[in-house]
Amino acid sequence: MSKDVLYYDGLCPLCSFEMRKLEVHADPQLQLVDIHTLTNAPGLPAKQALLTRLHLKRADGRLLIGLDASVAAWQHTRFGVLYRWLRWPVIRSVSDCIYTVWAQVRYRRLYRDKRGGQAS
Repeated sequence: MSKDVLYYDGLCPLCSFEMRKLEVHADPQLQLVDIHTLTNAPGLPAKQALLTRLHLKRADGRLLIGLDASVAAWQHTRFGVLYRWLRWPVIRSVSDCIYTVWAQVRYRRLYRDKRGGQAS
């Protein structure tokens, strides 16, 4: 049986903190993969795209991105119900906006060099 696979940025302190919590509480049907350990990722976006937001590949092959990926990953824990409200219609648009801004700021802080270019 295939698993859901959550791809995360292992160099991000907040991301790593959340993954440690997920690792402790998640059922065996969720696999966590640090993007920096990937050598070949068929069927996934480029590494830079993976670094900008969380990506979860469902066992059936569907790809969830951003807050959808995070909420889906937490459904593999007993705490999943606490995250479902983030996908309610009115709240979804607000929470997605907040997540997008946070993800952009996080990416810039971690991957932009001091001259404003991309770090390699």
